[in-house]
Amino acid sequence: MKNSINQDRLNSHFALCAAALATGTAIGTANATVIYSGPINLIVPATIDGIYMNVQTGAWSSTTTTPAGWDVNPYGTSTTAISLFAATGTGYMRNPGTTATAATRLDLGTVVGSSAFFYGSSSAAIGSGIGQWAANSSGYFGFKFIAADGITHYGWMQLSIGANAGTRSIVQYAWEDTANTSIVVTPAPGAMALLGLAGFAKRRRRA
Repeated sequence: MKNSINQDRLNSHFALCAAALATGTAIGTANATVIYSGPINLIVPATIDGIYMNVQTGAWSSTTTTPAGWDVNPYGTSTTAISLFAATGTGYMRNPGTTATAATRLDLGTVVGSSAFFYGSSSAAIGSGIGQWAANSSGYFGFKFIAADGITHYGWMQLSIGANAGTRSIVQYAWEDTANTSIVVTPAPGAMALLGLAGFAKRRRRA
């Protein structure tokens, strides 16, 4: 099973952007651009494959064969830990408040960038410690990946956890379009969140 952002959604997104500009809605100006997925709410199967996702295209699969160029992979059958598998060039960020390498849950406002500690595949336990995932809640993990331009980019993804680690879903994610530029874990605000409902939204950061 696989999915991708289709042309109709993209057309709707561009139409909404044009409408926003026509009504004077501020898109902003600056150098870097954060790409938001908008709400996804994609269930991650409790399997050894989970979900493979190409964050640039939005294409995903629950098998190892597609999509081409996948970047992140939440997976696993465990009910006590959240597992993340790393593609070549990908790394998952350790919570800056701990030295535990498997502590992948981040808080809002966390900076994901070159100064952080990244590592490959991980399995983060459900618990109450810093960087641990909690049942019946949501959290964020930071990642780096090699984009289509062949350069490292940074992003974050929000996971919603159910009664245990075997029940989880991808809520939304974002990544920095400018290579080697950090990104702050901050969901799309106001108007941009509405644009995200129709597809990928871009928010220009202030200079």
